[in-house]
Amino acid sequence: MLLWLVHLGQKLLLWGAVAAVSTAGATLILNLLQMTVSSVQLWLHLRPMPTVEGAYPLLGHIKILKMDAKGFFQQMITVSENHRHWPLVKLWLGPVPVIGMYKAEVVEVILSSAKHIDKSYMYTFLEPWLGLGLLTSTGNKWHRRRKMITPTFHFTILEDFLDVMNEQANILVKKLDKHVNGDAFDTTFYVTLCTLDIICETTMGKNISAQINDDSEYVRAVYRMADIVHERMKKLWLWPDFLFLLFKGWKPKRTLQILHNFTTSVIVERANEIKKNEECKSDDRDMPLCKRKRKAFLDLLLNVVDDEGNKLSHEDIREEVDTFMFEVFVTVTFRYH
Repeated sequence: MLLWLVHLGQKLLLWGAVAAVSTAGATLILNLLQMTVSSVQLWLHLRPMPTVEGAYPLLGHIKILKMDAKGFFQQMITVSENHRHWPLVKLWLGPVPVIGMYKAEVVEVILSSAKHIDKSYMYTFLEPWLGLGLLTSTGNKWHRRRKMITPTFHFTILEDFLDVMNEQANILVKKLDKHVNGDAFDTTFYVTLCTLDIICETTMGKNISAQINDDSEYVRAVYRMADIVHERMKKLWLWPDFLFLLFKGWKPKRTLQILHNFTTSVIVERANEIKKNEECKSDDRDMPLCKRKRKAFLDLLLNVVDDEGNKLSHEDIREEVDTFMFEVFVTVTFRYH
């Protein structure tokens, strides 16, 4: 009797495993079919639009794109120049179309819209780092956040950042001075570090001295995370979350921990300083004046409120600070590659 039960149990386990594999296989096939049908429909819909030459079915232009950052950027410049006579042109990253727009009137339709704000699928690759901030969010959250944050970019506020920019620019000039009368050299590294110093101090009120200590943990984490995101965008097989976690999971996790811990610690430190300053100002006793620090973007975020009088949480602020850091860093890095 016992042997019969063991034999039956083994059969049930085998049947269960077969059923699980069959179900997983069927689900995978169904998803692939749905993706194929969706891709074909999208391809037919966008067929009249000019396309960059060399696309493959389903893979798009992935096979011909350069994987290194410098090669990819130069390739995009070439593509742009070759198709500049069109108002727009499309490039396929796998089944996802990327539209390049050249005419101001075409771009205006998108930039002036408060309705068409949904981002492409590839923006989800940024969410582990940036959360759902102004760059990656949509719908009511995007509208609410934009309404709260827009006043912080008033030109009179930006003027206060000129001192920081000038101070860091002077350090950059001294760094470049050693190359005077020498051979030609790449300025990317110097300019990027200068940008990090400026953006950290104007955004978070924190001087990280990247130009002096270019091997700091935070600076390396910013570079590393930007490279991880760019790599995933260009490698179609890393798009599914489970494959990305399987092949790259440990590296982004450690890098994200460094980035988020740094931003969170600065937010808490700054919030405590603001609280102490408020207490100092409200103290009637004869005490020395509180030390005044430069106002940073973070200070403004700590004080903005919505229509109901609600402030941003520390997590909300971290999303916006990280977003701002990313946008400026990537813009400058790509510009100088």
